[in-house]
Amino acid sequence: MSTTWREEITEAFDTTGDYWSDVEAHTFINGEMDRVFDDGYGSAEGVPFTLWTTDRVYFPVVYDGAEWVGWTFRNPCSHATDHFGGQ
Repeated sequence: MSTTWREEITEAFDTTGDYWSDVEAHTFINGEMDRVFDDGYGSAEGVPFTLWTTDRVYFPVVYDGAEWVGWTFRNPCSHATDHFGGQ
């Protein structure tokens, strides 16, 4: 299935409650956030990135070539971070 990191990050924001207006910094350059890639199984195609919002840090996750956006809290808190990837 084709997607972009912008689409995947927006989907993650739907889960976390973040908004694009909360983004403080990111590592995307030259349109990388909107570059279309296949997020299905095979090999990773999306570019590596880190994106910071006021409360969270977002990053790419891959398992068996399937890609999605992971996130964790930016500041110390009492929330434990789940495992990323698959089993």
